[in-house]
Amino acid sequence: MKSKDKPYILHVAEKIYLEVSKIKKKNSAFSNIDAIDGFIGSEIYNEVSSGKFHDNWFEELKKEKKKIPEETIRLLKVQREMMIKQLIQYPDLYYTKSHFPLEISQRAFDHLWRICESYELWCKETNQKKLILLNLID
Repeated sequence: MKSKDKPYILHVAEKIYLEVSKIKKKNSAFSNIDAIDGFIGSEIYNEVSSGKFHDNWFEELKKEKKKIPEETIRLLKVQREMMIKQLIQYPDLYYTKSHFPLEISQRAFDHLWRICESYELWCKETNQKKLILLNLID
């Protein structure tokens, strides 16, 4: 990949990745798993999982009056809907009595992990290794 311009589809991935990185940095004993768990239920998580993150971003893009291909807009809308479905949240039900995550919580965790991996892969492919903070793919 020659271009280092971040694709629009990675905008939310970068936001999530950087927030998970901050959580891990603040808690030096945290693993990546702990940091992603810590991200679940955060303010940014709630914005993304409710669709508000994308709604606000779409408004910003309209104000900037950038020419964005219709296909890209369509993909971003699909991404928004997928985030809402995958990151559905029931805070009081996160863990069962046996301390194992419920299936719905595990699905959210797995989705966040894949999002962070995809961001790292883009960083690696565009030779921006300094942006890789969690080292999920190595």
